[in-house]
Amino acid sequence: MARRERPQLITDAATSPEQELRSREVRYVLMMLMRAACIVVAAVLVAARPPLLWLWLTLCIVGAVVLPWAAVLLANDKAPRPEHQLRNRLHKAPQSHPDPEHAVSEREHKVIDVD
Repeated sequence: MARRERPQLITDAATSPEQELRSREVRYVLMMLMRAACIVVAAVLVAARPPLLWLWLTLCIVGAVVLPWAAVLLANDKAPRPEHQLRNRLHKAPQSHPDPEHAVSEREHKVIDVD
């Protein structure tokens, strides 16, 4: 029996608060690393004095100023509420049904009496 490429969604459970917090922390740290890279690149550019220095420095400074603001906004952003997720799901294309060959078949269940 071959395995499917992607697992089937069996629940609409939200991600745990710990997982959500971890993903927001990772996103924040990555954006702060990009800010640090902007500052380092700006320092290297000042030392190297390449052509169009004013343009490159402007881009680095804008990145160093905008990235912390965006990082804080995204780090404080929570996942959408369930009613928003439902509305978004309704606009998506319907997924195909699972292969009937691999579907769970209905069968008669045994009932055990106490007597």
